[in-house]
Amino acid sequence: MTTPPASPKRLLIRTWGCQMNVYDSARMADVLAPLGYAPTEKVEEADMVILNTCHIREKATEKVFSDLGRLREAKRDKGGEMVIAVAGCVAQAEGAEITARAPWVDIVLGPQSYHRLPEMVARASRAAGAVIETDFPAEDKFDHLPEQAAPQGVTAFLTVQEGCDKFCSFCVVPYTRGAEYSRPVAAILAEARRLVSLGAREITLLGQNVNAFHGEGPEGRAWTLGRLVRALAEIEGLARIRYTTSHPRDMDDDLIAAHGDVPALMPFLHLPVQSGSDRVLKMMNRGHTAEDYLRLVDRLRAGRPDLALSTDIIAGHPGESEADHAATLALIRAVGFAQAFSFKYSSRPGTPASTMAGAVEEATKDARLAEIQALLRDQQTAFNLSRAGMVADVLVTGPGRHPGQMAGRTPWLNPVHFEGPESLAGRIVPVKILAGHPNSLTGALAAPPHPDSRERNAA
Repeated sequence: MTTPPASPKRLLIRTWGCQMNVYDSARMADVLAPLGYAPTEKVEEADMVILNTCHIREKATEKVFSDLGRLREAKRDKGGEMVIAVAGCVAQAEGAEITARAPWVDIVLGPQSYHRLPEMVARASRAAGAVIETDFPAEDKFDHLPEQAAPQGVTAFLTVQEGCDKFCSFCVVPYTRGAEYSRPVAAILAEARRLVSLGAREITLLGQNVNAFHGEGPEGRAWTLGRLVRALAEIEGLARIRYTTSHPRDMDDDLIAAHGDVPALMPFLHLPVQSGSDRVLKMMNRGHTAEDYLRLVDRLRAGRPDLALSTDIIAGHPGESEADHAATLALIRAVGFAQAFSFKYSSRPGTPASTMAGAVEEATKDARLAEIQALLRDQQTAFNLSRAGMVADVLVTGPGRHPGQMAGRTPWLNPVHFEGPESLAGRIVPVKILAGHPNSLTGALAAPPHPDSRERNAA
């Protein structure tokens, strides 16, 4: 007789916030896989739950504690046999406050420490209290991570840069993610090749200031993001490259040129401006003016005329006047965005803006945000409507919501739905766009897909 294999332990990771957090969650799963943890989406099955948190949005901390309250009951139902961890930027910012308010939490770890998870799990099993790791370790976490164990799918994220040295007035990232750091080029290229071997056709390069990338190249000199993009484009099977989030101050000539020179670099760029008022931009410590931003947009579009732009806008930063708000609306009209993320200002403890005079009343912030969002919605709808009638190469990501329907993304990141066989998943096919909607497109296959998608995509 043989002893049946032990049942795998189950891991549930809940992720809030940016795409970098999505990437970090995937790598935490990779780190824990050798310990026997397999993924689950059900709390009642979980032997370990990780809340990977974000500190950017309003009331982020209270949302975490609300979820922790529910997990307390789940842990009690399992007789205490559940490891609860809080990771990410809220963990970095709050530290011991989390275990003081929620003593049933076993592990608290910042975003620079998740490579230490196996050690922390072992320590938590022996310790009477929580294990807390919120320092910025001297070693590079990427040097201690295993190779990616499972594919992310047709589209994949790859972190190339972390941290921020900009210290915008409203932002906690420099305090929760630390100083700017760029990974070595060789490590990035190796990970990209692995992702492609696992089925990725599109890779999005991630960084808090991704275009500040200055990773060491094979010859010992720093590479720019533009040079990295050109090297990635040479990987066979990698059809599409994107990057986010960029800063206007770090858009150098080489990267601007890459948008026109590298077909694999998609014609979509997220370029946060935050405000259209020079006075507010100065208070924000953004390091650029509205005119700087508009000139940059002109240069980008001169090199890649079909480039679509998205941005971030904050309404009601301390000291913002009606004239400043009007300047933001004017900049939005001047640029014409395909997508945007807009929020009303909310104070973050420890940031310069949290102590600034001239707080804007909530009702005023609400009214300004509503006006901004109405304009941005109109621009997004207009952009989507402008796609109707064209034939777009669509990367098919998988089945849609309805039987016989497939879903994918255009080069401009628009979601597209059309009828087709599931065998198209992972391929790039020509789709005739029939109609544009506020948030998506509908289309139909423009021609029978080429039997060899590699041949089509290489062409």
